[in-house]
Amino acid sequence: MSIIEKILKFRNERDWEQFHNPKDLAVALNVEAGELLECYLWKSPREASKEKVKEEIADVLIYAHLICHEYGFEPEQIMEHKLAENAKKYPVEKARGNAKKYTEL
Repeated sequence: MSIIEKILKFRNERDWEQFHNPKDLAVALNVEAGELLECYLWKSPREASKEKVKEEIADVLIYAHLICHEYGFEPEQIMEHKLAENAKKYPVEKARGNAKKYTEL
């Protein structure tokens, strides 16, 4: 069983599909991303609980997968496309060691 099939099975067993429209999934993803940030609040990166970070990343990824499912996107495919686009925007010779946005390189 694929990960999206497992996610959908979990969701459908609880009758949560009714709440999972793209807008609400995006809001939920943002809430979970905020909880990921909370892991680091007032701490150095090393002080954050790796276990809590792992839990919050899982929540973010689950919602991202559900949004992809709603639109018929293949997560790996859209990430590969985005990496290719970013490679054009951020050529190694200009971007290496530089945190500037591509419009400022």
